[in-house]
Amino acid sequence: MTIPELTPAEAHDVLSRDSRALYLDVRTEPEFAAGHPAGARNVPVVLFDPASGGPKANPYFLDVVERNVPRDAKLIVGCQSGGRSMRACELLRDAGFADVSNVRGGFGGVHDRSGRVVEAGWAEAGLPVESGQPPGASYADLAGKR
Repeated sequence: MTIPELTPAEAHDVLSRDSRALYLDVRTEPEFAAGHPAGARNVPVVLFDPASGGPKANPYFLDVVERNVPRDAKLIVGCQSGGRSMRACELLRDAGFADVSNVRGGFGGVHDRSGRVVEAGWAEAGLPVESGQPPGASYADLAGKR
């Protein structure tokens, strides 16, 4: 089954019209804090191992999402450019979340090797952005780390 994809503008439109819709930002906590779609919640699908500096799957990803997001929610999932969020969508769909869509271009957009924008991201599209770790939306809060 194919995961539906939305442009950032289409995602914003759905979020504006549907009260059940939720933007799930699956980037790391520092990426999220630096800037994210207004109203997004952060649950990283990948963490960076402090020892090696390399990426590893977040073993708590599904658990944290399942504890904080109703299964019937309309999930719009984004990352920096669309790759990690597509993987997160697959994990969520396989866990029983039926209404998941990937944001093509994510927050930062897709660029070619020369740096030219191939697909505009949320920020480049001029859509509402906030920064920091909003209470109740940060990974620390959602995971119950505090």
